[in-house]
Order: sequence, then C-alpha cells, then structure tokens
Amino acid sequence: MTNEHRSAPFKVAGQAYASASPLVIAEIGTGHGGSLAKGRELVAAAAAAGADCVKFQHVYADEIIHPNTGLVPLPGGPVPLFDRFRALETGPGFLAAMKDEAERRGLIFLCTPFGLRSARELRELGVAAMKLASPELNHLPLIGELASYGLPTIVSSGVSTLGDIEAAVSTFRAAGPAYESGSGGLALLHCVTAYPAPESDYNLRVLSALASLFGLATGVSDHSTDPVIVPALAVSQGAAIVEKHICLSRDDPGRDDPIALDPAGFKAMVQAVRAAAADPAGTPGRLASTYGEALIEATLGHGRKELAASERANYGRTNRSVHVLRGLKAGEPLTADKLALLRTERLLRPGLPPALLPGIVGRLAARDIPAGEGVEWADLGAP
Repeated sequence: MTNEHRSAPFKVAGQAYASASPLVIAEIGTGHGGSLAKGRELVAAAAAAGADCVKFQHVYADEIIHPNTGLVPLPGGPVPLFDRFRALETGPGFLAAMKDEAERRGLIFLCTPFGLRSARELRELGVAAMKLASPELNHLPLIGELASYGLPTIVSSGVSTLGDIEAAVSTFRAAGPAYESGSGGLALLHCVTAYPAPESDYNLRVLSALASLFGLATGVSDHSTDPVIVPALAVSQGAAIVEKHICLSRDDPGRDDPIALDPAGFKAMVQAVRAAAADPAGTPGRLASTYGEALIEATLGHGRKELAASERANYGRTNRSVHVLRGLKAGEPLTADKLALLRTERLLRPGLPPALLPGIVGRLAARDIPAGEGVEWADLGAP
C-alpha cells in the first residue's frame, strides 16, 4: 500500500490526524455510572495520561434493545438487560457537563448515539464530531441522520463484513462531499467485538487494505487487555486513530471496566503509540523482543477483512435487525410504529437486516409474532 493510503488524515477541531500523529481516544463510555464527580475524574485521568479525546455513550435503552431481551448476570443477581441499559441513561445535561469538562482540559469531546433521539440531542449540544459504534454499522436510518449533519464522523467496524462497511460508507457519501475520499471527514476503525478480544484476532494488516479500498483514514478500537501490542502495531500499519477504554480501576463496577486500562496503563499505551508513530517500520521488531515473533505475526494477521473467530457468533445478534415492538397476530399489518431496528442479543431471534425495512412496512403478518422477536421471511404475508 502507498504511504498516501496508509496515512490519510482525519480532520476534527482544526487538527489533522494521521499515522504520524494519531488521534488517541480514551473511551469512558458509561464508566462514570452517572456520577458527575466520577465523570470529571475520568476526564482528568485521560488528559493526564496523554489522550487527545474522550468518548462517552448517550444511552436510551429503547433505542438499543427490547425489554424482552433477557437477563444479564450481575454480582447481586441477574437483572433484565433492558433495565441495565436504562440505568446507564443520563440525558443531555450530564453530557453537556462532560463536554465542558473535556474542552476545559483541551480535549475533544466525542459521544456515541444509538438512535435518532440521542443523535439529535448530541447535535444540539454542538459537538465537534460524531462516533458510530460497531453494532450500529448497519443501522442505515441512523447513518443517514448522522450524514445529514456533515460533521466529522468516526465509524467502528467490528462484527461486520466488507459489504456492511461499503453500505455504511456509501450512505455517508450520498449525503455530500463532506465524506468523500480525501475530505478528512470520515474515518474507519477496525474493531473486534469481543470483551476481551484476543490480540491474535486483530488482523491489523487489514488497516492499509481498508484505507486503500475506501480512501479513508483508518484506525483501531482495541478491546484487548494489553496496553501496547494492538495499539502500537496498529500505528505501524497506518492507523490514524487509536481508541481504548479507560477506567480508574479494573475493579470498578462499570460495564467495560474489566477490559479497560487504568490511568497508568493508558499512559503506557499513549507512550507506545507515540513511539510507534516515530518509528513505524521498526515497531514490529521492537515489540517482538517482548511479546515474541509468533504473537506479533498473529496480531498483524493476513490482511483480509473477515469476521474474527472471537466475534463470529455475535454477527446478526450484536448488530441491528428488524424487530416487532409488541406481539402481533396473523393478518395484522406491519406498520412502522410496530417495528424497530434493535440489537437482538442472545435470547430473541434475529430479524431481517435494516436495509429491508422499507419493504417490510405495510406487509401483513403471515403468523403470530411474539413481542420483541425479529421479523423473519416466514413472518411476511401479502403486501
């Protein structure tokens, strides 16, 4: 791959980030637990560790899953997953305070929406950029909404195929020149949707392939537990962006804290990223002395875009499909107000992909469909 493809920039907040000067994102997510004090402490820790950007998540449970999704095990006993997501809801006021704190410390504020309501509220906050999470890569109505804003946008591509990425990028580019090749307005993050993700599943040689295919800046969203190997090797392969979770302690109760880096670990990661940016060609050999050549080669991988072994079972369940909001009887029309694009997770059955939603609306149910279940071909009767 040419250097031009490997170092395509991503432009946000007046800066251009490429492999020679990667954007380092500290993913706080929902690790603040709704506490303004803890949120500010996490932002301060990210700044002190050398991050350029902090990322939050704007959660509304009903934009993500159905109440019938099932239970999640917690130390105090199993609770409905829907209730677990509802507990993560903060509203735009909390995020406005976090945005102010980030910008006061010279950091870019980034946040992930999961539906149209959360996206619109973030836009109203005046954010500088947007982030699309991997499970929403096929949520075409949400992508169309984000594309209409014309803001710099980072797209994660875990648990996806090359066709999924192409459909998402095409939807952005249909909105106008802000997302064209070379514009700096769109970036792709390679990701493995497993928690934790094995370093050997990362296949980081795919970064230059994706950069060449789409003419976009690429990067990595790393869910492995090691602070160095995936981020540093990603930069050696042309990553313009490195994203990794940060926590105050892996013993904290946040949903992602067990796979996040504490402040010392995050600082070590930032140092490794900066060292790799200064000497990309020498990075694999330098890391091999610590990690061994076999792991380095396995982490670099074959460079073809395909589902990693650790995330393969999540495909079709972690990402979006068409579900019914309430139980429907045979012969009842499938109107837009009865359908939603939701993550299936483990209990419910997956539905048809979001791209087929326009052709589903208006059809009659061919059989009873229980509340929350995905809409299958066999559910579709006459239009």
